[in-house]
Amino acid sequence: MAQGVDLAKHIHLIGICGTAMASLAGMLQARGHRITGSDAAAYPPMSDLLAGLGIPLHQPYAEANLDPLPDLVIVGNAISRGNVELEAVLDARIPFTSMAAMLHDEFLAGRESLVMAGTHGKTTTTSMLAWIYEVASRTRPELAPSFLIGGVAENFGTSFMVRPAVDGVRQPFILEGDEYDTAFFDKGPKFLHYFPDAAILTHVEFDHADIYVDLAAVKTAFQRLVNLVPRRGRLVAFDGSENVSECVARAFCVVERYGFQSDSHWRLTDLRQQGTESRWTLARGGERFAELRLPMAGEHNALNATAAAALAAGQGVPAAAIVQALATFRSVKRRLEVRAEVNGVTIIDDFAHHPTAIRETLRALRTAYPGRRLWAILEPRSNTLRRNVFEEALVESLALADRSVLAAVFKSEAIPVAERLHPENVVAALGARGLESAVYADADAIVAAIAPELRAGDVVAILSNGGFGGIYEKLPQAIEVSPRT
Repeated sequence: MAQGVDLAKHIHLIGICGTAMASLAGMLQARGHRITGSDAAAYPPMSDLLAGLGIPLHQPYAEANLDPLPDLVIVGNAISRGNVELEAVLDARIPFTSMAAMLHDEFLAGRESLVMAGTHGKTTTTSMLAWIYEVASRTRPELAPSFLIGGVAENFGTSFMVRPAVDGVRQPFILEGDEYDTAFFDKGPKFLHYFPDAAILTHVEFDHADIYVDLAAVKTAFQRLVNLVPRRGRLVAFDGSENVSECVARAFCVVERYGFQSDSHWRLTDLRQQGTESRWTLARGGERFAELRLPMAGEHNALNATAAAALAAGQGVPAAAIVQALATFRSVKRRLEVRAEVNGVTIIDDFAHHPTAIRETLRALRTAYPGRRLWAILEPRSNTLRRNVFEEALVESLALADRSVLAAVFKSEAIPVAERLHPENVVAALGARGLESAVYADADAIVAAIAPELRAGDVVAILSNGGFGGIYEKLPQAIEVSPRT
């Protein structure tokens, strides 16, 4: 394994279109390395990011993508034995490492590591915290953040930034801490490489059913992260989850709870939501801290903002900068992102990966677009949603929509039949509640079926953690030629 990288290396990333991998590619290129990469299939926003950076992207995987041989290969966590490029790397004994190990070795040393972790809300909370620090740095330059986010933060127009080191200053590095495994040769969570000085723990639920056998295994992973925070550090932890309480119970550092509980150190009160804006009062230790405004809908987003505000304040960021930053926060690509408004139909893109995330997305859209007919268009694509362990929870979440449409399970053949989600069962359960729903083979079939049914005022939430067969472009085009009022 590589322990460090000298300048002017040729580094190749296998699985480069992963959000963290593409960001790391940009970070390494900015340091003067020659970067190449490969993936099975590219889709926005990371394909757009790579194209903008001028980083060559080879599709599909092939041994020829390693010609000429790179000095170092970074292997994405989606890559397993049998991948033709990985096999060639092993045969040729090309030095290789993981994304998380490279990030630690090359970028985190000497910085203050601030890690956002949890089953839900990591990407948005990381983006919020990075923007808070950015706003604060206008008057306190030592707070200028470096960051790595699992999505494109719209305030920055990128998913990463690395500030030059300043002698004598321990600068903040803000990063999303993923509990998914690190690589085929390192099955521990990526976040165990990040050694946080302070961290946020948003939620802990059973997820990633392909690598965790049960909730207990998930909690063990988060407990190990908590165990890495030093005594001088800080944990900001959600107060509405017994699982979170269990995970932080044996922390050696200060733990500050946040949420709606009356005895929490950081407490939201008087939460008001109007359209796509949220306002609330935030108390710290029982005393008023600030009046906060966020141009985003959803209780979950107010909680994410509170977590970011709490960690920033605890690290010495002024309250005025926190208030200003949250009021000007512009969200993250693929998080309640309005992709199109055509003939009065609003199309929303959301990176859905878990029934709880789907539930909170649909709740937020109900708040943002009251009185409008809400469609949920779901591609069961994540390793969690492709499995039937969450079938009942998925029904409960989709029941918040007026109409639900499901695609066939993505690469269903990779999931054992006994474990596989059957979308027709979800449709039947929704139908038993009197809710209209249907299942179609793919994006093209969905577009053909629903475009003639859409009418002015409808809100369509497209829920997927992938490209979904180009539906984000195909549906608006179809609506243009199939208007209904």
